[in-house]
Amino acid sequence: RLSCIRNNIWLASCGVLSSGLAVLSSFGLLLLCGVPFVVTVANAPFLILGVGVDDMFIMIASWEQSSRKKEKSNVKSLLSETYAEAALSVTITTLTDVLAFFIGTWTAFPSVRSFCLYTGTAFVFCYVYTMTFFGAILVLNHKREQGNRHWLTCMRVDVGKDQAENSCLYNAFCIGSCSRQPSQPEGEHPMSVFFKKYYGPFVTNKWIKLLMVLLYGAYLGGSIYGCTQIREGIDLRNLANDDSYIIPYYDDDDKYFSAYGPRVMVVITEGVDYWNESVRLGIESCVQNLE
Repeated sequence: RLSCIRNNIWLASCGVLSSGLAVLSSFGLLLLCGVPFVVTVANAPFLILGVGVDDMFIMIASWEQSSRKKEKSNVKSLLSETYAEAALSVTITTLTDVLAFFIGTWTAFPSVRSFCLYTGTAFVFCYVYTMTFFGAILVLNHKREQGNRHWLTCMRVDVGKDQAENSCLYNAFCIGSCSRQPSQPEGEHPMSVFFKKYYGPFVTNKWIKLLMVLLYGAYLGGSIYGCTQIREGIDLRNLANDDSYIIPYYDDDDKYFSAYGPRVMVVITEGVDYWNESVRLGIESCVQNLE
């Protein structure tokens, strides 16, 4: 928003901070418990950030709806109604995400197990911080707006009658003439108007509903078929870049040497005096016996 009072930059930043706190808490807890940290876990913060920002938008949207319906209600009732609207959807999405990743810990690959465990635990902390930390930030931001304070400095902004003498940019950024006054309810967001007046009636049409049922049936059938075709395993060529020299190497290895079976290696775990001729002969004899 162009208003220096209704601007919610700090609110959005705290929503991102909430996801960061969840990542730090989960990583710190699991590292303290001795869970191995693998390189794939480094991708987990991006997933947590996506879910955390999504929860942030749900909370803010519910708060805006509650504040429009109860313009003069106290903060406690606004926050309780916000949680009543937003907490259900946030809880369900968190449960499904946590369940999906904790199921992934049953895999046979240790790196995947670590990734799923770190990510699932981070989702739990993300939910906790959204329900506690971000809820408190909503209340503080609301009190700042009610006090007509600047979004950056938190200094009180006096909206006088001499705004016409100032430029439009000065009024927007330094005075806050676009801010919502307690007696003037804010209008609905254009996106809410679109879904209410256009998208909602469109998807409730009987032919559109029939089409959606058919599309979902086709999607469900394709998903079930895809699940029957999944095989557990890792193809090493998929881990390299498309232009890497390792891909032709694996292709040639499969083409010319796949008939000989897997490669066998022998490791000597003790110190060996390779300068001693008798030791070298013993190693050669061992190799011949293995062959």
